Amino acid sequence: MANELGEKARRRPSTSDLDEDEHGNSSRERILTAAGELFAEHGFNATPTSRIAERAEVPKGLIHYYFRRKQDLLAALVERLPEEEVESDLLVVRGDVEGSLRRLVSELDARLESSMLLSHVLWREADTHDAVRQAMQQRFGVVVDQIRRVIELALPPGMAGCDIEAAAMLLARVINHRHSVARHRTEDDELDREIGFIARALERGAGSPAVNSA
Repeated sequence: MANELGEKARRRPSTSDLDEDEHGNSSRERILTAAGELFAEHGFNATPTSRIAERAEVPKGLIHYYFRRKQDLLAALVERLPEEEVESDLLVVRGDVEGSLRRLVSELDARLESSMLLSHVLWREADTHDAVRQAMQQRFGVVVDQIRRVIELALPPGMAGCDIEAAAMLLARVINHRHSVARHRTEDDELDREIGFIARALERGAGSPAVNSA
């Protein structure tokens, strides 16, 4: 019993371990920042917690104080991603589907740029860790919903006959791919052409016989 209590005491972080550094970053934040950098450099499986502790400049035991399992670091990194929710109404110009979609994509790109390293880590690990994959799938659903909303608001009143759901899914997949390779993206970006193609198809569909039959 005494040995067990002694072991718990040795594992318990001291007050100084939990203090902020000179930049105001808590130990937990330093651990997450270090983990994100190392996962991006070497991958999740090839990064031991001892290396994370070394880069974060904290005792190794402190990592297990905050994160019971190594996978919990990934879950916490997912929570660090900026929200994908965008105020669609503020981006839309009625009758300008293409311009409205471009403004939405620009806003989503800006949020990606603010967390490029983190996004790279999560895309890299999405195929091997369920928690990350589920989080990315959920975010994909949010993007689909936002694209659908922008299209519905941008199409002229009374327009029907176009497949908004298929268009939203298609564009969301293009955006997903763009973001998954963002760190390696060249200047030859085809997303603008994809947006134009989708917008023209929607506008032609909106003028289909389903509208003119009245």
